[in-house]
Amino acid sequence: MLMVRRTANEGHQITMNDTAKTVPTGELTLRTLAMPADANPAGDIFGGWVMAQMDLASGIRAAERAHGRVVTATVKEMSFELPVKIGDTLNIYTQITRVGRTSITLSIEAWAKRDRHRALEKVTAGTFIMVALDENGKPTPVPPE
Repeated sequence: MLMVRRTANEGHQITMNDTAKTVPTGELTLRTLAMPADANPAGDIFGGWVMAQMDLASGIRAAERAHGRVVTATVKEMSFELPVKIGDTLNIYTQITRVGRTSITLSIEAWAKRDRHRALEKVTAGTFIMVALDENGKPTPVPPE
């Protein structure tokens, strides 16, 4: 029997025959390949590169919701849980958790697929706050859905 339950920090838990597997929360917004040029001296992918991909995904999702230009106002929190390796496919999932007058708060999860036969592994999570801007670069109200 397959059971799905929501957990606070780990997305959804799928349990089948006493085996739990964590799956991403949110909408797949961006996929990219980690390349050697993105590696740090230790051979892992530089954390700043991972954060930049998460910022791009946040901008894509928030701009769709705002129907216009957005900028990153705050990275509220970041948690680097596992390293990303050269050759991993990085999958960024976004979930809008709050829409304010001019801001959009998103929960972002980065998941790595290590090779084509393995499951996704959660590597990074964060909360980004984006602000909608008008054509003059001033904060503007986020329109209703």
